[in-house]
Amino acid sequence: MEFLSSPPVSQALLDRAARIRLACFDVDGTLTDGRLYLDGHGVEAKSFHVLDGQGLVLLRRHGIEVALITARQGKVVEHRAGELGIGAYQGVKDKLGQLHQLCQARGIGLDEVSFMGDDLPDLACLRSVGLAVVPANAHPWTAAAAHWTTTLSGGMGAAREVCDLLLHAQGKVAAVIEGFAP
Repeated sequence: MEFLSSPPVSQALLDRAARIRLACFDVDGTLTDGRLYLDGHGVEAKSFHVLDGQGLVLLRRHGIEVALITARQGKVVEHRAGELGIGAYQGVKDKLGQLHQLCQARGIGLDEVSFMGDDLPDLACLRSVGLAVVPANAHPWTAAAAHWTTTLSGGMGAAREVCDLLLHAQGKVAAVIEGFAP
């Protein structure tokens, strides 16, 4: 099945995506639109796109591990990760160090990791992984380090684009669709 993207993706990008065994995502600005909603008591709320969540679940179901790595700490991310059945690493000041730990625990190299981030705290990870992705609205300094920029913005389905790319590059789209419409 063809991967529909505008502009079309290169074979080099597909080759990178085919090697990915662990997909990691920053949260604010990638899985959300980057805005922080705080009430008068400092209680935080975030808005997540359902397409992104479905994509993360599909990756996990089809053999690609998923992890959220965020510098912020909060119950919202913990709850969302729990709903999706994925790991969430919060309050992480050294995201690249966390990536190294995840790789070591799984016996994989950074070349088998994708990372999606949107701003400077994500830059070290983006420069180190096999597939570096930013959403369309990423900060330009960070976007310069990406192998691919999604057409959609963070919190608006950008993470789903990454998931679909990985599933396509690894020949899993037919199995995904078959799971919903046998």
